[in-house]
Amino acid sequence: MNKTTPLAAVIVAFLAITTSGCSSNQAIKTTDGRTIVTDGKPQIDDDTGLVSYKDAQTGRTEQINRDKITNMSELDN
Repeated sequence: MNKTTPLAAVIVAFLAITTSGCSSNQAIKTTDGRTIVTDGKPQIDDDTGLVSYKDAQTGRTEQINRDKITNMSELDN
């Protein structure tokens, strides 16, 4: 049996575990000066212009009009 095969399997398993469960939080800056921290990546609906997100503080799923957003950026977790 090749010695690199078990090592490669361990590396692949480690990468799969560390990348599959991660969802990055985002900061949404609004036109009225608020900053909303989301739990995970917001979903943008191109048809309605609404951005759906899960609020990191309350845990509730909410929506905001894309016109009310000045910036969305990923936070370092």
